[in-house]
Amino acid sequence: MKMYKLLGDDRTTFTKNNHNMNNTIVAYLLLRIAVGASMFGHGLVRLPKLHGFSQWMVGTFEKSMLPKVLVLPFSYILPIAEFSIGLFLILGLFTQQTLIAGIIVMIFLVFGSCTIEEWGAVPSQLMHTAFFAMLLLFINHNQLTIKSLLTGK
Repeated sequence: MKMYKLLGDDRTTFTKNNHNMNNTIVAYLLLRIAVGASMFGHGLVRLPKLHGFSQWMVGTFEKSMLPKVLVLPFSYILPIAEFSIGLFLILGLFTQQTLIAGIIVMIFLVFGSCTIEEWGAVPSQLMHTAFFAMLLLFINHNQLTIKSLLTGK
């Protein structure tokens, strides 16, 4: 009988648990990249037409309770925030802070959609919020990042 069996070391369980941990880390990576790609894409398509996007957003919120003095700067900040949040998630940089920023952006978007009764946009925004929250909840599985590749940690 092998020594590890006598000592109660079940190599099958260890290998299975290690495999499950690797799957969890890869699943986290893929979800982080997917959410990042969504945010990155939103920002990427809006940045080249930033002024036009801003005019559209200000016009959309014209009859809402939100004053133009708030909508106008937000309309310019939003695409930059989406692009940055997406990029940082894809790369795995400042992940915890980026996820919190993503949730805050989504809260603003949900509230804004409610003020103009754009109920069709709210489910997608809440879904993004849920994914951000899930990634934040399981942040300890965020092990495959640019930083980890560069530093080996």
